[in-house]
Amino acid sequence: MKIVIITGGSRGIGASAARLCAQRGMGVILTYNSNPALAETVVDGIEADGGKAVALKLDVADTSAFPAFRNSVSAALKAHWDRETFDGLVNNAGYGLYNPIATVTEAEFDGLFAVHLKGPFFLTQTLLSIMANGAHIVNVASATARVATAGVAPYASFKGGLQVLTRYMAKEFGDRGIRANSIAPGAIRTDLGGGLNDEFEAMLAGQTALGRVGEPDDVGAAIAGLLSEDSRWVNAQSIEVAGGYII
Repeated sequence: MKIVIITGGSRGIGASAARLCAQRGMGVILTYNSNPALAETVVDGIEADGGKAVALKLDVADTSAFPAFRNSVSAALKAHWDRETFDGLVNNAGYGLYNPIATVTEAEFDGLFAVHLKGPFFLTQTLLSIMANGAHIVNVASATARVATAGVAPYASFKGGLQVLTRYMAKEFGDRGIRANSIAPGAIRTDLGGGLNDEFEAMLAGQTALGRVGEPDDVGAAIAGLLSEDSRWVNAQSIEVAGGYII
């Protein structure tokens, strides 16, 4: 059985990926930051369907907590799967901020950087020692790294940086058979950045070739597919999962 870690797995794309990975027979360690009850709801749903999942607390902006998190992962692997290593890491946790460059504060900039680029970098580094050879890393980026959308410059910049980092991970970890790819969602119906109202959704749907916004399962299925052996020869790629957003 493959064991995968999904950060930000208590809601949205992360929760969808956790559920769909479990449906493919993977064991799931999902993380949450501030809502353990929501995370346990995801775990309960997976286990009700016959899967196995564990929820652990993690603030991806707090790199000082990463060694303790690695120890918690090791304990969970041993207790629930009798394993010492895991097979997949999905760097998904994040949040949105909609401010033009002229008004973004340094604190807002630093907060986004910590979660969307610094956190995935050092979390991956910290977990390498318990990541199995032949494992797979999936970094969740954003279509906004390709299309300039007013108001999301810092967020999009760090997501673009994450795509570059993905290629370097693939290069540097290749001698262990570890693959690294990024997924770039387009407009998705989640609560990121405050969610969608009817007017905003209609605008985004009109900018998408398939004529609608995406659902979390549209992206979760792509993540689960990348983590499976079906995608064993896909490496160092940024895959946009956006329904044809602004093409």
